[in-house]
Amino acid sequence: MDFKLSPHRNKPAATKFLAHATEANGLSRKIVIDKSAANTFAITDINRMLKRFGCPVSIEMTRIKYVNNMVEQDHRFIKRRVRPMLGFKSFKSAASAIAGIEVMNMIRKGQFSAGLRRYEQFRQLVA
Repeated sequence: MDFKLSPHRNKPAATKFLAHATEANGLSRKIVIDKSAANTFAITDINRMLKRFGCPVSIEMTRIKYVNNMVEQDHRFIKRRVRPMLGFKSFKSAASAIAGIEVMNMIRKGQFSAGLRRYEQFRQLVA
């Protein structure tokens, strides 16, 4: 699972995110997305590229609005922190704050450096 903050939710942003996620995690057989047209176009483009390079398997896409509910629930921590701030003044500050919130949640969930205490993980990140 990954996230990418972009100024727009459009086809180039979705394609860039999908390429980054594929590079980091490998090619998925099936992707569940919401009803976003940008994601649909990005997966269709990637399937075309795979076919052009001779890959016999394409990415299966499932478009159901509420199947991603577990993923969407993960955003509630960000929303809880951002709502009192009434948004951000710049894209750079939004990217920094959201990345920090994501790292804190990863530490809390134990997704970073197994075996280290939360404080030790935080200290390593800061150093």
